[in-house]
Amino acid sequence: MADKGDIGWRVLAGGSAFAGGFVAKKAIALAWKKTTGKEPPTNPESPEVALSEAIGWIVVMGIGMEVARLLATRAAARQWAKSTGTLPSHLKAEV
Repeated sequence: MADKGDIGWRVLAGGSAFAGGFVAKKAIALAWKKTTGKEPPTNPESPEVALSEAIGWIVVMGIGMEVARLLATRAAARQWAKSTGTLPSHLKAEV
């Protein structure tokens, strides 16, 4: 059974990743609109969307969301270590 620290970490990390993803999606869509002058495709799988636009959107969104998740989780880990005095065991670097 998971201990309270493990459950607390999972809640903090999950909430951080969700919030980071939400903000990233909004920021990526805004950057896409400013860069291309068009709204991002709502359904990239549709044949009505140009293949180059669909692939570009998926690549930008995929990389952006993963970077946001990584940064949010790292920030949560720093906060967790600050409040508990140690990182969650699965985040400790092996030497």
